Amino acid sequence: MDGQGIDGQGVDGQGMDGRGADGHGVDSRMFQQTAHSPSYFELSRRMGEGGRRLIDFCVPCNPYFPTPAMFQRLAGNLENVLKFYPSDTDTIAAQLARVLKLNPSTVVMSNGSTELITWMDHLWVSESLAVPVPTFGRWTDQPLETGKRVDMFPLHERDAFELDVDRYVAFIRSRGSRVAVLCNPNNPDGSYLPRREVLRFVDELTDLDLVVVDESFIDFVDAEQGASVAAEAAIRPNVVVLKSLGKNFGLHGVRFGYLVANPGLAAMMRRALPRWNLNSLAEAIVFMLDEHRAEYDESLRLLARDRFSMGVELARMPELSVFSSQANFLLVKLADGIDGGELRDHLLSRHGLLVRECGNKLGMSSQFLRLVVRPPQDVAHLVEGIRAFLQSRRPAAERRDPAVLLRSLSASGGERPPELPRPRSELWPSRRRG
Repeated sequence: MDGQGIDGQGVDGQGMDGRGADGHGVDSRMFQQTAHSPSYFELSRRMGEGGRRLIDFCVPCNPYFPTPAMFQRLAGNLENVLKFYPSDTDTIAAQLARVLKLNPSTVVMSNGSTELITWMDHLWVSESLAVPVPTFGRWTDQPLETGKRVDMFPLHERDAFELDVDRYVAFIRSRGSRVAVLCNPNNPDGSYLPRREVLRFVDELTDLDLVVVDESFIDFVDAEQGASVAAEAAIRPNVVVLKSLGKNFGLHGVRFGYLVANPGLAAMMRRALPRWNLNSLAEAIVFMLDEHRAEYDESLRLLARDRFSMGVELARMPELSVFSSQANFLLVKLADGIDGGELRDHLLSRHGLLVRECGNKLGMSSQFLRLVVRPPQDVAHLVEGIRAFLQSRRPAAERRDPAVLLRSLSASGGERPPELPRPRSELWPSRRRG
């Protein structure tokens, strides 16, 4: 790309040579430097004024929480938050445990869940780790960086990337893996393993050094109540459950995550972490949570609604295959011949939309996009941008005037809405009785 936007256009079609109105361009090679996307701030700086208008379908977040009133309260206290030292981590973690109704001795907070992944590798991964792929990149990258063997269990598109517990356990046994990881829901596809299956999985592997259940997106699950296995991890000898408050609350910049484990494992992790590894903003938010639980629950309801309607809108395009998800994002596969990198660059440069193209994720290809669930008005912009890209790729002879197409659809009774992906029926076995 050599610093130029796709088709010589800047954000929202402004400027030439891939530059926005202020002369800044975005080099698409930024998206290939690591297994992760470039930061919002890096893109904004390079795109100038246009970057501040980006609609982000890339970073998984919660668009409904915190509420505007909560942000106003935080803003009103910003001077104190920035000026004074935070409490020690144990104090903040104890408050979080009270909110979650967990034993404080089983909860350890960190400066983001990736800090915990790093320390788990140093403390408990001595030789090998098994993990399904595709998944969150740090589960493969971190142990590889420290010279461990990573046993990658492939999830297949033909199975909708769903995990078969028995096959995964057999794989772990055949490879002799000493640590096993399971992400539920999984990233980037959003597939969900029922709670009883997760418990069966960890109980099959009590002889391993460690079993990690990454529940970074578990709060978005609506397929069953009480999806988390955190309370059960606290009474098992070798199980750790990982959580991400940044993903749940849409506050990635605060950097706060936590784990739940039995008191012995939790104490080992607590001793390894710095005493003041959380900042004052994280403390302020944790101490606000208890009084805003109702707003948080409502945000999850709204997000589940938007996930369903967004799936409907995307599935209307025959060039897109939408996978069922229980997370706050949807995995989409593009039809053969459509390159996700080109679509990503088009959406960014022409429409000011940032999406996650998955070509640099192990077990994926550039035909896949992970699209974060956003409110309907933002989804309308996304659909418009995708349709414009698809239309631009069609030969001129195949393009039809929109007014003619509308009349054609009206005469034939309109398009039939596609069926939405639904959670697997096995989550409710009682419904099959009778």
